[in-house]
Amino acid sequence: MSAIEARLAELGLVLPEIAAPAGAYIPAVVSGNLVFTAGQLPFIAGALPATGKVGGAVSAEDAKTYAATSALNALAAVKGVIGSLDRVTRVVKVVGFVASDPGFSGQPGVINGASELLGQIFGDLGVHSRSAVGVAVLPLDSPVEVELIVEFA
Repeated sequence: MSAIEARLAELGLVLPEIAAPAGAYIPAVVSGNLVFTAGQLPFIAGALPATGKVGGAVSAEDAKTYAATSALNALAAVKGVIGSLDRVTRVVKVVGFVASDPGFSGQPGVINGASELLGQIFGDLGVHSRSAVGVAVLPLDSPVEVELIVEFA
């Protein structure tokens, strides 16, 4: 078992299967020593746990959990192209999208779910730059979407 997979197990997490693309793209691309993931939704066993707008049908607390799930799905895509998460030398950037009710402005707190999880998994290597963006709607009416850029050796 790799060190990162052992850390995931310690956290009570299992890396999921790579989510099937919902369009004409692939889950992750390697360019040089960087991996760029496609936006990942919070699929659990192939299904979204909730749909709708954050601050409306979906609470900010639940959305934060979904952002962490999306980041875990993105890590599965990373592993799919580099073979082992132990090769990750830095999480460079997280981009998070939050389908937001018009009055909701807590996008950074929602995307903290992804950021905090990456810190728990990778420690200092998981500290990254980030964007947290509120949008009107996401694919399949998902409440959140997360993409990663990671460096590897």
